[in-house]
Amino acid sequence: MSYPVRLPATRSVVTVTHPTPAIWIIELHNGADSRLTEEFITTALMPSLDVVEKHWREAFRAVRQTEDKKGAEGALIIVGNRSQHKFFSNGLDFAAVNSNPVSTATFFPHVFNPMVRRVLTFPIPVVAALNGHTFAAGMALALCCDYRVMTDGSSRNAWLCMNEVHFGSGWPLTLAAIMRAKVSDPRVLRKVALEGHRFTPQEALQAGLVDHIVKGDTDAVLAKAQEVAESVRSCPTFGAWGVIKRDLYRDVVEASLRDVAGHSVAVEDALAKARL
Repeated sequence: MSYPVRLPATRSVVTVTHPTPAIWIIELHNGADSRLTEEFITTALMPSLDVVEKHWREAFRAVRQTEDKKGAEGALIIVGNRSQHKFFSNGLDFAAVNSNPVSTATFFPHVFNPMVRRVLTFPIPVVAALNGHTFAAGMALALCCDYRVMTDGSSRNAWLCMNEVHFGSGWPLTLAAIMRAKVSDPRVLRKVALEGHRFTPQEALQAGLVDHIVKGDTDAVLAKAQEVAESVRSCPTFGAWGVIKRDLYRDVVEASLRDVAGHSVAVEDALAKARL
């Protein structure tokens, strides 16, 4: 495999690099704020995960019957656009998802949920390098990763936030399942889901939403993320990392497979009007 790999070939919005024998980096650069659009997920992010997994699995199979398992080491880092220091991901293109009934009905079960399952059960450790604001579906993507390293916000503001409550959007089943799986303290979950709290990096660290905060810009966040990745790169050498995660997060996986469009604000109000 030759790196860097830029996807899609016609208009690159994701770049895959392989800086060390055991580390891969997926950089999201769908504009400055890396919105998780349908096109971005299907033509760039999901294929980039294929590139990394295919390369790792080839190495895993090659050393499986040998004593030396170093060739099966691996870890992946996902980082926001490295040319800026403001965003990891600003979430979905909410207007596009809700632009017509077909998009609303199909986006989550056929586009977003497969991405969730893929990242959540990826066969090697995944480290999110949060180099700026991480909002809504961007926060969900970060929580699907195994580890999170965030800028400390000293150079410029950086927030972690599920802000749907502030613009009148319910949560699909999958988002709720991710939050329940990854946010164990009910008080923190209440702040995340019902208050739409903007967590500063320091608050996010205290709440257990991120594992490390780092002073500096994207390069500093990426350096710390690589340090974390190097520390766990040996974990998948026997191939069980993803298998264990599939059982660990079974509730999320199963929820994502039966997700249907949830109640909108309009539907909820119409039902209440009929009832009252």
